[in-house]
Amino acid sequence: MAAPTIEQRMKRKYVVMTTDQATVERLAAVTPPEWAQVVCTDFEELGEWDDVLLFRFLLLDLDEWEVFDPLDVIRALRMQYQINTPVFCFGGDEDIQDEMRMARADRFFDRDEMIERLPEFFRQYAWGE
Repeated sequence: MAAPTIEQRMKRKYVVMTTDQATVERLAAVTPPEWAQVVCTDFEELGEWDDVLLFRFLLLDLDEWEVFDPLDVIRALRMQYQINTPVFCFGGDEDIQDEMRMARADRFFDRDEMIERLPEFFRQYAWGE
């Protein structure tokens, strides 16, 4: 396993876990050109521990129970990989949000608010240049 290079570590990229193409497009529309959006529905697609570390934050759709289990994603990130990458959740009901809080997800928004707040996160996590 090759260690990530400094250049790879400095790239600005984030993960969106959803199948909602309209949400993906809305997020992409507010994503600055220097940021890369990586869309997936399987946490393992992101790679090994050192690959996952390269992402600045993760956006997790809590309405995707039929595609992936959001609790499995946060548990893998926090317990298996022991990574404290920020996880911003959108959608879902109060019950799943409470479970995600206990599993150490960071913040919760409705879909529209997630789109509105995304530019703030780009500024906040734009370190390195």
